[in-house]
Amino acid sequence: MAREKLREYRLSINKTQEEMASKWGITLSFYKQIECGAKNPSIQKVKDFKNAFPTANTDEIFLV
Repeated sequence: MAREKLREYRLSINKTQEEMASKWGITLSFYKQIECGAKNPSIQKVKDFKNAFPTANTDEIFLV
């Protein structure tokens, strides 16, 4: 399942996948896998995402 909400959020804040990965503290490859739905982030990585992007609705992005 693709994470369309993650992509939508990224586009809404005008970031590239590389910028998102860098700010989140993960590799670009891993970010791409998460965004296309091939991988799921760990609970810790979701927490790291929330710290990096405090305005993001992590429930909507990662739990739907």
